[in-house]
Amino acid sequence: MPSDLIFWNAIAKINKIGPKRFKKLYNHFPTMEAAFHASHTELLQAQIEEKIASEFILKRSEINPEKEAEILEKENIKIITVKNDNYPRLLAEIYTPPALLYYKGQISSNEEFPIAVVGTRKFTSYGKQVTEEITRELAKNGITVVSGLALGIDALAHNATLDVNGRTIAVLGSSIDFSNIYPAHNRYLSQKIIDSGGLVLSEYPIGTLPLKQNFPARNRIVSGLSLGTLVIEAPEASGALITARHALDQNREVFAVPGNINARTSIGPNNLIKMGAKAITCASDILETLDLTQATDFIENQKIVPDSPEEEALLPLLSREPVHIDELTRSSKLPVSSITSTLTMMEMKGKVKNLGHMNYVLAR
Repeated sequence: MPSDLIFWNAIAKINKIGPKRFKKLYNHFPTMEAAFHASHTELLQAQIEEKIASEFILKRSEINPEKEAEILEKENIKIITVKNDNYPRLLAEIYTPPALLYYKGQISSNEEFPIAVVGTRKFTSYGKQVTEEITRELAKNGITVVSGLALGIDALAHNATLDVNGRTIAVLGSSIDFSNIYPAHNRYLSQKIIDSGGLVLSEYPIGTLPLKQNFPARNRIVSGLSLGTLVIEAPEASGALITARHALDQNREVFAVPGNINARTSIGPNNLIKMGAKAITCASDILETLDLTQATDFIENQKIVPDSPEEEALLPLLSREPVHIDELTRSSKLPVSSITSTLTMMEMKGKVKNLGHMNYVLAR
């Protein structure tokens, strides 16, 4: 690890040195090594408050910069600072970009068309279906899907992207050493993301627990990395809505999937739409809003074409709304055996999806 990065990491271990105070340090001192070893007077000259400067000096006596760097190397965790040319460009544009990012995987300063997909942990079958459909189409079109690795919509979005060999970025509210990845249930999902060529990152130094106050700050990174944020199912008090507010503050697009007005999980996105968020029902709505015309053309080329008379009879009866096989039988007038075999073949071709209990939807 380059010598000065060792001291960026050491300073990150000091409580209360967040992005704003970090900026004062790197703007004032020639190196972060000089900042780490600065006297109380020098810290005051860098506009660090007197109480914080005293805490800084006390805390640094407990930190061994070289030893902390060795721990990072053992965990295969890399660091990039806001001063580095390869720091994510969109994130660098926000009001309080992280001074440094800890990451595993592939990082890029010019991420192609990143979109955040966020939502509730307690999703409905509708939320699951919509998340998988929209996310897969975004990923197929070269969109990088950004989310927070949380249970629920976040994990669905990451997995749906991986299903179609897309690129996804997970932003954590804890450190990214394996034992502190939160939630623990998604530790192996984080490794899948890394192995696929994706990216797992955090602004928090190694050993940081998933404290409640970390997640609103994490959400500004999710939106900051992205051209726009899509909210799929979120109750009235939801972290996904914090991400959406950050996106608005960062002058980024906000998208929301409308839902049942009587459903608790639809309150968030429906309210966002009333406040001016773009209501979307498919991936092409996002692509068109962002003027990604080539991607939109690709989706148009993916329209399902029947391969047999049976498929031709069934396709007009199928949509993104679940329909039971009994209804298909009544409406199509085809024999049950023919419908069953045709649907099986269509599922193998990726044209339809069985949601369970013999309910089917179009897969794209």
